[in-house]
Amino acid sequence: MAKKANSSNHCSFCGRSEQEVNLLISGMTGFICDMCAEQAHEIVNDSFKGNEKSDIGLTLSSLPKPTHIKEFLDQYVINQDSAKRFLSVSVYNHYKRILQKTTKDDVEIEKSNIIMVGATGTGKTLLARTIAKLLQVPFTIVDATVLTEAGYVGEDIESILTRLLQVADYNVSAAERGIVFIDEIDKIARKSDNPSITRDVSGEGVQQGLLKLLEGSVVNVPPQGGRKHPEQRMISVNTKNILFICGGAFDGIEKKIAQRLNTRVVGYAASNQTAVIDRSNLMKYITPLDLKSFGLIPEIIGRLPVLTYLEPLDRDALLRILVEPRNSIIKQYQKLFEMDGVTLTFASDAYEYIVDKAIEFKLGARGLRSIVEAIMIEAMFTLPTTEEKKKMHVTREYAAHQLENSDLHHLRVA
Repeated sequence: MAKKANSSNHCSFCGRSEQEVNLLISGMTGFICDMCAEQAHEIVNDSFKGNEKSDIGLTLSSLPKPTHIKEFLDQYVINQDSAKRFLSVSVYNHYKRILQKTTKDDVEIEKSNIIMVGATGTGKTLLARTIAKLLQVPFTIVDATVLTEAGYVGEDIESILTRLLQVADYNVSAAERGIVFIDEIDKIARKSDNPSITRDVSGEGVQQGLLKLLEGSVVNVPPQGGRKHPEQRMISVNTKNILFICGGAFDGIEKKIAQRLNTRVVGYAASNQTAVIDRSNLMKYITPLDLKSFGLIPEIIGRLPVLTYLEPLDRDALLRILVEPRNSIIKQYQKLFEMDGVTLTFASDAYEYIVDKAIEFKLGARGLRSIVEAIMIEAMFTLPTTEEKKKMHVTREYAAHQLENSDLHHLRVA
């Protein structure tokens, strides 16, 4: 508080009396004038220059570098080196963009949203969730299949931001630095290139609505979700610094890629050119043109500038996924049994049996969890109440017997 005029009162820093300054603020044992307070503020700002802490708790010096991000992803995700590199660089550049300072050259770094294309169970969602875990920023997963145009049955586009706000405990500043993973983006592809008198409210209509979110704009979000109405209190969220990662299986896009590659093969050079094409993994040749052919509108493709693919998982990759990652499926079940005082082990041929069944069922990495669950369900039911048994060893024969007795064996592909 400012003291009344008194010749004995003076600034403890500069020595000016109360008559020589505009305002003299009293402390516990001294005073500070308004001019010294302004100087102190400038000194504090200068001392933190170049290492300012953002709302996400990151600084430019503490921001993980792309190589460190990839090393962290390697602990949780097997293979997919190309996707990991693209994600690591894009996420690093995105948060550098947030932490950049205003300079005289007026260079503004644009946002680099990401789209990942890959078959189901190859790790799209796991990659996005693992990056959010590393950076410790608000992260949410949204299913694009439930989104529709405003006013129709389904969820509005703004419900994406409602979920991000809920994860951030309604801290708008933190939510505006978060990551949103939009899954099943391929399910909102335009159904047909032919004009129709009916509206595509869950396809192209949703893509049009997503444009403002992806590019960056201030959106009024209903805090509890649901339909918007004029009397409802809204929260304004700026999506300029929200990183959007989109993922989809794009089932059938390989045909689009094959058609495009074949159009370039003409004459006697056909056999030579097709020989270098990996027919077992056409996804590696994907381009934005293929996404357009599949049904994404050019405007949304332009707002997802980073395009990467996930490779199909072979037998060796599935075997590694089963046991190697930090939170592998086997380690999760061993932890569950350990909490009941039971030591769980598996024979090597049991691992191979589980992987063979996952390939047979064509469920990808997600199928591994379903198969192990079907094998272990009987033991998880009986062992917690069994006092004498403290060890369990799963053999191939036991796994085959349990799986045959479960309903899962009906998934067998002819």
